[in-house]
Amino acid sequence: MLQAIGLTSTPRQDRPPAVDDLTFEARPGAVTALLGSAGSGKTTALRLMLELEPGRGTTYFRGRPLHRIAQPQREVGVLLGDIPGHPSRTLRSQLRMLCAATGVPASRAEELTRAVGLDGLERRRIGTLPIGADRRLGLASALLGDPHTLLLDEPDSGLSAAERGRLHEFLRAHADGGGTVLYTTADPKDAVRNADRVVTLHAGRLVGDQDVTEFARTRLRPRVSVRTPQAARLAAVVTQEARAARRPVEVVAEDGNRLSVYGSDCAAVGDTAFRHGVPIHRLAAETGDSGAPAGSGRAAPRTAAGDGRPESGGAGRRAGTAGPAPADASPRSSVSRDESRDIGAGKSGVARRPARSPLRPLRYEIHRLLGVPSTPLVLTAVLLVSVTLALLLGRGGRAALPAVLAGWPALSPLPPAALGAGLLGAFSFGEEYRYPALTTGRGAVPRRPGLLLAKLTVAAVVALLLGAAVVVVDLTVLRFVYGGELVAVPGNWPTLSASWLGLMVGCAWAGVLGAGVFRAAAAGVAAVLAVPVAFVPLMQQVLTGPSVRSAAGFPARLREFAGPQWSPAVDRWLAGGLRVLGQPSGVALSLTLTGLLCAYVFTGLRRKARW
Repeated sequence: MLQAIGLTSTPRQDRPPAVDDLTFEARPGAVTALLGSAGSGKTTALRLMLELEPGRGTTYFRGRPLHRIAQPQREVGVLLGDIPGHPSRTLRSQLRMLCAATGVPASRAEELTRAVGLDGLERRRIGTLPIGADRRLGLASALLGDPHTLLLDEPDSGLSAAERGRLHEFLRAHADGGGTVLYTTADPKDAVRNADRVVTLHAGRLVGDQDVTEFARTRLRPRVSVRTPQAARLAAVVTQEARAARRPVEVVAEDGNRLSVYGSDCAAVGDTAFRHGVPIHRLAAETGDSGAPAGSGRAAPRTAAGDGRPESGGAGRRAGTAGPAPADASPRSSVSRDESRDIGAGKSGVARRPARSPLRPLRYEIHRLLGVPSTPLVLTAVLLVSVTLALLLGRGGRAALPAVLAGWPALSPLPPAALGAGLLGAFSFGEEYRYPALTTGRGAVPRRPGLLLAKLTVAAVVALLLGAAVVVVDLTVLRFVYGGELVAVPGNWPTLSASWLGLMVGCAWAGVLGAGVFRAAAAGVAAVLAVPVAFVPLMQQVLTGPSVRSAAGFPARLREFAGPQWSPAVDRWLAGGLRVLGQPSGVALSLTLTGLLCAYVFTGLRRKARW
């Protein structure tokens, strides 16, 4: 049972709210259509239900609001707008990444690929899928967690008639299995064909909540649409002749000079107008939404042919504002409201805290990294540029060997490997905001510690592997080209290696945090470049000033404080680590990472407070 109670969006710029005091129910075992024209507030209503839009009101999914559901993806499947996902990612990798986010086995992706009819397209990239396959991918993404409720925003938009039929057959099968289906549409005929209940919106307000049979009877009756400058006179004579002939004819005055005549045909209305000399500007038979619904302030009272008086409450019944349907209106409904509340509350009646999303962040992040072609392209470009720069620097013989092995010319603020590590780190959050894949959570990219830790871990591992690969490949190529006797490994290689790998990890983390704070990959790259360009010169002036004190002997004093069990090897490693961190670049990078981490936490707290 889905229960939306008092949904009201926050007005913007002194405009009326897009959704105003919307209350309705979508029962399990039935398909409910949320009907309305463009701009009526259908999409905003769905976003309010998912707590993605600021506003008031509550939506209960089997007795629980979304923020009290421990695993939202297992309860609610969502399809809003375009299919989220990187266009270069394959269909299979996209679904597997979402499986990790939902916490279901990867085999679920293959199962749904077959179920929605995407066999043979697993290796196609999302950007090359036809519109029908694109919508089926969205449906598969919504069904990954085997949810009870489906919320779909115009799921058949752009589909052919055959694809539209298959989609609604799938939705019907989900409802027949006891699930709840709510989808939006702007076509009343589509709602009659595919839904069990129709909820009608106009200007953000509820104007109808009807069983599909009642909706078809009151809103889709055949009628004759007449446009004439003498609308009141024509309505009177048509009603008079129908009363005399004892025919059930009903005349409704619409906007301006337009009439809708129910229970007659074009020939009869045209003959009546001719006999009484009423000019006709338009005469057509129609079936469909007859214009402004009740409550919009535009529909005039209808006149019944029986007594010529305005029909009491007729406009309201025509628009579907009658009372709630009986409890047995949906034959497939098998869960009552009280039962759904019992299910939602659980035995203890204590609400559970939502689980961190994604549910398997490390596996999710690995799938995200390896699922796009940008990762191998960046790694290959870094190796090629580093080898080229190493050969050019080693040819002159004047550059220091560490700079040669790193491919780091004096003109560059950072070596190519550090820039590549920072770029991959920036992509880890930048692509999340550009191509959101976690839309069913609390926003596009949840500020969860587990997700941040997974991104930092994967970025650090990739940076370490990239840094080691660059040095090994550069050293091998230099020895092959210039000879092993000219390129010897320096004696202080442990300290140099620690500094090098620390620079790689620091740049990768700066890219991750910069993109997470400013929600763009370019901001992550800017945060990486800010360290050598802005902060390192400043740290050099601070650390080399005349009043700076030396920290020599700090490991020995720390060993005395800790106890006599401190081994000399640990002393040497600690001293080496302090020397690495004590360099201007190490201090600048540490301060930058600390500031970005604090900004990430602060922006996350502000966002929570705003919601």
